[in-house]
Amino acid sequence: MQIGLYWAASLLSITLLLAGDAGAREERAFLLVGLDGKTFFRSEGSVNGPNGQDGLAVVDISDPARPRLAHVLGLDTSVYGPPTNLQITPDGRLGLVTSPVTMRQEGANWWAQADDRLHVVDLAAEPPALIETIRVGRQPSGLAIARTGDIALVANRESRSVSVLAIRDRNVRVVAEVDVGAEAAAVALAPDGQRAYIAKNKAGTVGVLTLVDGQWRHDPALDMPVGPGTYGLEVTPDGAFALAGNTGPAPSDGHADTVALIRAGTAHPAVLDHLEVGDTAETLAISPDGRRAAVAVVKGSAAPQASHAYTPASAAVLVAILPEGRLRYLGEAPAGAVVQGIAFDPSGAYVYIGNYTDRSLGVYRIEGDAIRDTGVRLALPGQPASLRGRP
Repeated sequence: MQIGLYWAASLLSITLLLAGDAGAREERAFLLVGLDGKTFFRSEGSVNGPNGQDGLAVVDISDPARPRLAHVLGLDTSVYGPPTNLQITPDGRLGLVTSPVTMRQEGANWWAQADDRLHVVDLAAEPPALIETIRVGRQPSGLAIARTGDIALVANRESRSVSVLAIRDRNVRVVAEVDVGAEAAAVALAPDGQRAYIAKNKAGTVGVLTLVDGQWRHDPALDMPVGPGTYGLEVTPDGAFALAGNTGPAPSDGHADTVALIRAGTAHPAVLDHLEVGDTAETLAISPDGRRAAVAVVKGSAAPQASHAYTPASAAVLVAILPEGRLRYLGEAPAGAVVQGIAFDPSGAYVYIGNYTDRSLGVYRIEGDAIRDTGVRLALPGQPASLRGRP
């Protein structure tokens, strides 16, 4: 009898321990970082190399002040496209990552050519593993996953379209492709999942997709002018506003660029404000409370060192989103060379920025209305081309 009780107690302890471990895995906060191993920013300018050196880093931010590299998968991705070409599903179980381009060799040089692949990664596996790779539109770039977790949208630059994906458990399938009439670099979903915004980077506009009777429809009459080189695009958690970041006609050209604020929660969205944030507003992230945005500003760090526009570093810029529909500059902190992706932790107290040339993840803390560099740098096994967590 005592032996039976002993084993019953032991089994109960093991069950509780395993349940606790499973719960801890589910509660762990991750970031995905796309690692580009074929495009390099050197003193003489950017150059391309052969395929085969890209990857995906899974970063554990359970301790937000001290992120930890949890796992690295070898898979194709690229800096050719906005730093929003990946995201984690709301339940934390899947990661979606696009491969915008691959390289082809002509003589001694390598040139980018459009790819059409999207990788589906099982983040609940130990370690995380690639489930499958599916085909979407040509040059799939920014993507967005609905907060319900059942739909994702992918902006296809060369196809000038948006792919609609259905997510069921671990199964991801293309169910539609919507022509948006121009090169589409990024996409952002409203919290209710009924509307989406498309960054038409070469046109310098943001377009609108609306879900009507189960079908996504694009109305070009709703396109809004926001500025040239539109890549960063996000919607506030309450759906009231959208923000678009602009790189300008050419990145790192020495000219100031802007973030545009869009009134999003109405039948006819409109641009309400523009705020100058510095040369090349590469991308942006909105805090969980919707009160602030953090902007990755490349400045002149992507320019050749001989250029008049060259600067050795970038910046993490903090902006206030005011309820009356205005943006206000709050401050900035220095960052590494050629910053790309930027993300908040779930609490909104920390900001992470990918320093592409330096191969590191910078950690910043929000203190009131200021952004402070903590000095913490997580070394990465590749160049961070994109960066994101859950929607």
